[in-house]
Amino acid sequence: MKEKLLRNLVKKAAKIYYDNIYSNQKELKYIPPSGKLLGFEELSNMIDASLDMWLTAGRFNNDFEKEFAKYLGVQHCLTVNSGSSANLVALSALTSYKLGDRQVKKGDEVISVAAGFPTTINPIIMLGLVPVFIDCEIETCNIDVNKIESSITPKTKVIMLAHTMGNVYNLEKIQELCKKYNLWLIEDNCDALGARYKSKLTGTIGDIGTFSFYPAHFITMGEGGAVVTNNPLLNKIMKSFRDWGRDCWCEPGHDNTCNCRFEQQFGKLPFGYDHKYVYSHLGYNLKVSDWQAAIGLAQLKKADSFIQKRRDNFNLLYQKLSDLTDYLILPETDKNAQPSWFGFLITLRENCKFTKQQMVEYLEKNSVGTRQLFAGNILRQPSFVENKIQLRINDSALLLSNELTEEHYKMLPNTDYIMNNTFWVGVFPRLGEVEINKISDTIHNFIKENI
Repeated sequence: MKEKLLRNLVKKAAKIYYDNIYSNQKELKYIPPSGKLLGFEELSNMIDASLDMWLTAGRFNNDFEKEFAKYLGVQHCLTVNSGSSANLVALSALTSYKLGDRQVKKGDEVISVAAGFPTTINPIIMLGLVPVFIDCEIETCNIDVNKIESSITPKTKVIMLAHTMGNVYNLEKIQELCKKYNLWLIEDNCDALGARYKSKLTGTIGDIGTFSFYPAHFITMGEGGAVVTNNPLLNKIMKSFRDWGRDCWCEPGHDNTCNCRFEQQFGKLPFGYDHKYVYSHLGYNLKVSDWQAAIGLAQLKKADSFIQKRRDNFNLLYQKLSDLTDYLILPETDKNAQPSWFGFLITLRENCKFTKQQMVEYLEKNSVGTRQLFAGNILRQPSFVENKIQLRINDSALLLSNELTEEHYKMLPNTDYIMNNTFWVGVFPRLGEVEINKISDTIHNFIKENI
């Protein structure tokens, strides 16, 4: 009773502080492309987690994993310290010997795209696998699904793709290919929380879905992410990779939940070696703190309103830019998809009298924030140009990244087009009609001045 009273006193003081410092949103002089939206609920949870003085994942994390799984309608959710770690854990899990003849081994191939965020691709390379890059559609900036099958070989084992900016790729076609060729599907859903395909939430359709809770994303923990699955074996393996590679599933502070902690044989260890110190995978420590999970738990209650606000902002901006389609390619969507927009992609049409660089510089000069479509063409990034990374492009033979020529890049013409002509602006929940109007007006003014 005393503890509860003292906690409430701390929170009352914090509420006074919050109301005086944070409650009134200041006018946005610069319109950022992304950002967080926090309220007193998040601060209250942070205070509770701090007063617990429990530094690792604890009660808030347990609640978040349970509630996030429930929100998505999946069986299993594991939090990790970032969306990038989520991708690493997801793909690492598929390399486990516990999967038997479905184990993904070094030299096996993973189908993806070059127009996206690096950490969808980096785990492929770090795990000794071979990325296979397929070209994108300009209108959606997603993979051209009609070019996947011709690139599949006996070594192809995984399709690992992000839903670009929350715009959903053709999951029906990709699922057909996965079934036909016995492939794993990892949905990088970091930019697409709340998106649906045929009424089903993305991130729950593949074998594993990954999520990011970075401040730019739909809900935030500051840093943080999650992996989800309906496969209990994959969940157990991912938990092992997340938690140092250990075989034991006991939560921190708990021992012997299997009731045979000292009664098993593992590897070539002595019989009865403490199960808490048995390591079945080459893992990491990628957990979140309870303080982060506490923020996420408060944010999750607002997820639906955040997602709807993004859709409203996107639809308003789309309407306002629809008279500029002689100059701009606006996002198109799959007929079965209901996107959840991370940002608003804008692509310049061919033979414009202006360049993307000119347009971006004008917008930034006039206080409208912009971002590239992440790596553009990742094969042109220094991380590839300066390293000998084995890869394939479409149905090509094996290539080395540092030996790629312009002829090789021409095998991904739409990817290069996106790199040269595509950028995005914000639709995140902090923005309203005033900001969307300013974005639209600034784009209109630029085009008037340059045609």
